[in-house]
Amino acid sequence: MSGSRRLTAFLLRRLAGALGTLLALSVIIYAVFYVAPGDVAQITCGPRCSPAQVHQVAAQLRLDDPLYVRYADFLQGLFTGHDYSTGTGVEHCGAPCLGVSYQSDQQVTALIAAKLPVTASLAVGAMVLWLALGVGTGVLSVWRRGRLGERVLTALTLAGTATPVFVVGLLLMIVVCGQLQWLPFPQYVDFGDDPTQWAWNLLLPWLALVLVEAATYARVTRSAMLETLADDHVRTFRAYGVGERAIVGRHALRGALAPVIALTANGFGSLFGGAMLTESLFGLPGLGRELVQAVKSVDLPVVVGLVMVTGFFVVLANAVADVLYAVADRRVVLT
Repeated sequence: MSGSRRLTAFLLRRLAGALGTLLALSVIIYAVFYVAPGDVAQITCGPRCSPAQVHQVAAQLRLDDPLYVRYADFLQGLFTGHDYSTGTGVEHCGAPCLGVSYQSDQQVTALIAAKLPVTASLAVGAMVLWLALGVGTGVLSVWRRGRLGERVLTALTLAGTATPVFVVGLLLMIVVCGQLQWLPFPQYVDFGDDPTQWAWNLLLPWLALVLVEAATYARVTRSAMLETLADDHVRTFRAYGVGERAIVGRHALRGALAPVIALTANGFGSLFGGAMLTESLFGLPGLGRELVQAVKSVDLPVVVGLVMVTGFFVVLANAVADVLYAVADRRVVLT
């Protein structure tokens, strides 16, 4: 089989695996939130609801229907949309329909679409910065190995790994915004309105995530590069007179790409957990803060929708990482 056919077969396998993972994720999420022990209608309506109100909520949730029927309707909404009764008429929720919020009567898809740019700005900006800083620090520590600079960088990465993101964010706000007044307290500005203010107001939340995550990338990059430098082919390069800068910059760094790619895919999931804390800490109106508010008000459609969207991006990140991993190491395609 040719290389292009192997790559195509590999991509199709990864696509099928990603779709299967998303389907399994939808089953788990639906079971956890809608089939879990307890009176879902009573929990959704609240403790002050009368029996008649609880019965009305149960009817809206169609709790008397068989489980497979309710799950089939849930999947149908994702692929073809769904019609909801508003009491005075019928409202159509277009695909992918994740339901209607119990608190605001808005479609969950519209709520997520309004909050997604904030979380995407926070996530993408922080990821670019921590990749540059983390990989750069790892390369520098290898380049300066055995010297004082390496010990200092190693100590800093250990401190960064052990420090929670909310502690870093709180310290940054107290020192940078409060005492030194170098930056204003963050207020989200849309990129289309003012790109400069968009970046300026997100700089502190980015740093809160970067200082924690970059330490992990620095350690992984350093260990992977040191392992590559101990290989036999590197000794051969040195014997032929290849300079240390070329060995570190080309061969050792390339050997660190695979674990960094895998770590980036896994870190994307933890980034959303960090985003919840970061957005709540800095007052950013993103998906993380919306999820916290939905959990407090037991707004199940919003919670389910946000968890589904988060799971989708995690699965997508892992699928992209598999492709990049195959590009970095073609032996993966043969497995």
